[in-house]
Amino acid sequence: MSLRRISLPWQYARALSLRQFHSSPARSIAVGDAIPSVQLKEDSPGNVVDIAKEIAGLKKAVIVGVPAAFSPACSASHIPTFISHKKTESTPTFVISVNDPFVTKAWKESDALAGATKLGIRFLADPTAEFAKKMGMTFDGSVNIFGTLRNKRYAVVVEDGKVTKVVEEPDNTGVKETTADKVL
Repeated sequence: MSLRRISLPWQYARALSLRQFHSSPARSIAVGDAIPSVQLKEDSPGNVVDIAKEIAGLKKAVIVGVPAAFSPACSASHIPTFISHKKTESTPTFVISVNDPFVTKAWKESDALAGATKLGIRFLADPTAEFAKKMGMTFDGSVNIFGTLRNKRYAVVVEDGKVTKVVEEPDNTGVKETTADKVL
């Protein structure tokens, strides 16, 4: 009796091989959770900021995740809603992008975001997407214009060290649910 090798279509064979491996998607940050301790960069590689420590002593803070610095939606639509919102002045706001610290610094200083620094909005770089991964807020930007793993567009309100509100865009990049009016 001879054994014959059965030829399967490549899509079916690949699906069978993938079933052998299990990979659970990361759970997104939820109400009641603490913000993960991750070292982010502010303005330069040497200026390290542990976001969990930064917000630990604050009564209320907002973390805004954006897919990319200088992208049209981030610069023209999303972050300007926080710059112009009256509650931003009294609510420490951290904008986090999967970029290097030189890019986030240049973006913060750009004309598009004039007024952000005066309000105390801080721009933090997450160059390896470590914070985005721990927040469970990543998407594969390589299938579109971003070219790599990126932050989903989201906003998280933290009060007394615990998450009290999580808002994310259903399509990862749109600007409907995460504007300052809906978050603050």
